Parts: sequence; structure tokens; C-alpha cells
Amino acid sequence: MVRLFFTLRFLNFEEFLRLVLVAVLLLELKYPSIYDICFLHSSFVVKKMILTKQYRCVHSASCQCTKGHLSEDVIFLVFQHLNWNPNLIATLSCACKWFDDIAKRVLWKEFCRTRAPKMMLDLQSSGSHSADGNWRALGKLLIFCSGCTQGGLFDNVEVPGHFVNKTRFSKTLGKSFLMPQCLNDVLYVSEPCEHIDQGEAGDLGFFRGIFKSFASSNVKKMIVNRGAQLHPTEICPYCKAKLWSMLQANMIPQTAKCRLGSNKDYIEYYVCLNGHLLGVCTLLPLSDSEDVSENE
Repeated sequence: MVRLFFTLRFLNFEEFLRLVLVAVLLLELKYPSIYDICFLHSSFVVKKMILTKQYRCVHSASCQCTKGHLSEDVIFLVFQHLNWNPNLIATLSCACKWFDDIAKRVLWKEFCRTRAPKMMLDLQSSGSHSADGNWRALGKLLIFCSGCTQGGLFDNVEVPGHFVNKTRFSKTLGKSFLMPQCLNDVLYVSEPCEHIDQGEAGDLGFFRGIFKSFASSNVKKMIVNRGAQLHPTEICPYCKAKLWSMLQANMIPQTAKCRLGSNKDYIEYYVCLNGHLLGVCTLLPLSDSEDVSENE
């Protein structure tokens, strides 16, 4: 088995490409095992290699690697050893159209399947081999809390978006967000990402989710039948699709408010054309241990 150990954190895409080229060289030379690949300084140079072009090439005219590019198998193996690092996948996507294409088709898919295997298996159990809104959008949904901008979706609340270390998505929690007529639909919703002391807004919780086969879901049919209007300006932060307000469609059940422990029943969320859900609620304030002891 090939084992890669790195002594230098990648600072730019050029250094990352050097790693990929070294991996190609080692694989083509058929080394029996590789225990250490150490980059001691940024002046490491890879000698000229002959790289085979792929028939799926979608390079642009301005692309710097039009003379040939790496095999998909090699890139797959490298990212597998990097545990599908999302930062490096995003960096690779910026190189050219071909790298962006393989990232969308393969790398983000493997990232999602590694981070949430049971959830991905369920989302694809209907026979679909792709995710609504593409794998990159779903990958971003798993690890990014979108927050909101002032004057955006959620009134004048302003909370910057940020990456999260861990997020749990629950199909059981998703049931709480479905109207009684739509309980046969499958919706995964995250536990709220807590943002404490947001001025007059109090303690806020941002949550996000994804529908299974949203195009054929009862929720979408109900939204359309109720004549809900798409938001005139805002778009989904994950796939850039238009958004429906579930508050405007009067499709936020009381069970969602109870399940999230929403203070004063304030909860609002949107669903995009690809079935991504994003919303906010006010959280019930928790008493400090000192206050609890005094009350006792």
C-alpha cells in the first residue's frame, strides 16, 4: 500500500501539483512501497514527464496544461490518501476546466460518501447516481454554515458564514419539518449551528438540509400548488438556484418549532429548486449553573 507522509503544509496550488507529479512518477516506476515523501523546501523540482491526454479533456484555450494532463486514476489515489481534503479539492478545481470537471464528477462525490456514508447511500437509493444540485453543492452543504447577510434572507440579521468541524444530519429531525401531507418525503436536516448573543435577535441557530429526490417530492408539489413565489433576488448559497420561502407558503409545521426549541416560535427557512434547505430560528436561552443553584 502506498503511504504518504507530508512534512510541509501546501501553501499554493503549484506545490500541490508537484506532489501529484511525484505520485505519477512513483506509480509509473512501480515502486513496491513508498513510506515517505518529504518536501524540505519549495525549490523541489520534478523532471519533465510525458503525460497522456484524456478523451474527456475540456481545457480552455488559456489553460496552462494543454500539453497534457494527469490520469484520473492517479488523482483519485492521491486524494484518497489525503482523505478527500475539501480545501485541496477546491484548490484543484481552480486550475482549469478539466480539473474542475473531475472534482465535480468524482472528488466531491467521494468526499460526500466518506463524510456521510449512510446519508449518501439513502439519497442514491432511488436509483439516481447524482445529487440534486451536483456533488460540489452537497459537499459544501455538509461542512459550511451559510449564515446570512444584512438585508438578505433573514431580515437585518448579519452572521458571517463559516466552515464547521462536525455536523450531524438527521432524517428523524427532517420529519419535524414536513407537513402531514408530505410525511412520505425524505429530508435530512442538521442540528442548529448556534450563534449566541446576536444583539436584539438573541441566540440564533442556523440549520440546513437536503431533500431526497426533491423534483418528485410531495413538498415541491405542495409549494407549486400553493402558488409560492421565488425570492426575487436571493439565491441558494450552495447551488445558486432560486429559493422558495416556506414561511410565505405557510408550510412550516408546529412540530419544527417544538423540535428546535424555538424561542417565541420564531423560525424561518427556505428551500431551493434543487431541494437544499436553509433556515434560522431563535434558541431558548439556557440558564447558567449559578442561576439554577440559586433558584433551587
